Amino acid sequence: MGEEEIDRGGFTARGNGEKMVSIHMKARRDFLKLAVVASATGATRALAAQSTDLIAGSSENSGTADRGYWCDIAGRLATPVLDALSRRRLKAEMPVQVHVDRADYTDLEALGRLVCGLAPWLELGGDSSAEGQARKRYAELALGAIDAATDPASPDRMNFSKGAQPLVDAAFLAQGMLRAPTQLWKNLERRVRSNLIAALKSSRTIRPGENNWKLFATIVEVFLHRAGERRDDARLFDGIAKHRDWYVGDGVYGDGPEFHWDYYNSFVIQPMLVEALDIVGDEGPEWKTLRDKSRARLTRWAEIQERLIAPDGSYPAIGRSLSYRCGAFQGLALAALRHMLPDSVEPGQARRALTLVIRRTLESPGTWDADGWLRIGLAGHQPALGEPYISTGSLYLCSVALLPLGLPATDSFWSAPAGRTTAEKAWGGIDISADHALTGR
Repeated sequence: MGEEEIDRGGFTARGNGEKMVSIHMKARRDFLKLAVVASATGATRALAAQSTDLIAGSSENSGTADRGYWCDIAGRLATPVLDALSRRRLKAEMPVQVHVDRADYTDLEALGRLVCGLAPWLELGGDSSAEGQARKRYAELALGAIDAATDPASPDRMNFSKGAQPLVDAAFLAQGMLRAPTQLWKNLERRVRSNLIAALKSSRTIRPGENNWKLFATIVEVFLHRAGERRDDARLFDGIAKHRDWYVGDGVYGDGPEFHWDYYNSFVIQPMLVEALDIVGDEGPEWKTLRDKSRARLTRWAEIQERLIAPDGSYPAIGRSLSYRCGAFQGLALAALRHMLPDSVEPGQARRALTLVIRRTLESPGTWDADGWLRIGLAGHQPALGEPYISTGSLYLCSVALLPLGLPATDSFWSAPAGRTTAEKAWGGIDISADHALTGR
């Protein structure tokens, strides 16, 4: 999901081309007082602790505990990024871990990817509950962050057109806007909407490669179309048509004309293809057919993903971009959010599987620095896992594992008892049904 391969330089930790600047502790303390309503209260921490018991299967009514834990993670991810950016201090305060210079890109990566993952949760809006007040506060911070990122006069004005990388994160930001049309897009001031549209349009100067990047151009155009702007149909439909042709079978697409063993079907391909076709799938019979097929393929991909999760929450460490951590399971998370899980995966089972992965990838020692920023790695701090296109901002794609927070607490994903995962059943000697491929093209 980065630019062309370049030689890896020595690993450094730096901030905006100068020495790393720590967050002003007083400002952070003041903000964390506000963030208490999100997830850091004693009650929520208690719920998070209870989640350990439910993972062990000791609590049948575990959905409340799991949701409290997920909200805690959402708050940990959102707080440093949105706090700093809403104050127009992100470039000054975010410590940037890099192997090569990524100063022109890392801030937009952090914003776009974080918003993409948290958008369904924020779209639920505020209410009188602690969680509802947290959602309201984070939505307000996100609105301020988008303003800071797109205002030409802002010191945190982000790059949407220089180099190739901005197309990637313009797309993640656009995808987040599609996922929160009311709480984010409609609630932006008119001035900010205009700035955001201008910024996204500026990414049109970037030509996507013959791979998953085609869908970045697609999703930007889909959002502009949804926002009432004139779209570029060549950029919009090229990504859809290419991925129609790049389908390799059994619910999996190639990344370009070749198949890659990695998690890009989750990071980019399946979510962006399905969500683009939600909006333009009725514009022609071939797109309507592909829309139906893409949804069935997402369900199959979710089935495969659930089976990849080991009882301890680990999964095969294969392919590029492993430092996106639990973001590798956006396919399963999106299928759960859309009520498109396969028959073999009950909602409580999917919740358990995702909770295991989130814990495994975000609780290992060294994952977070002292000020609450993510560090490069899969399970802890593992800087060698960072490809040349990886920097601190990149890591916030892990937030897409939290998509089911967009389901209300009454949904069966949260209300159903936690069920054993397929791996737990299979390796525990429980008789389970045989797995079957999704046939046909």
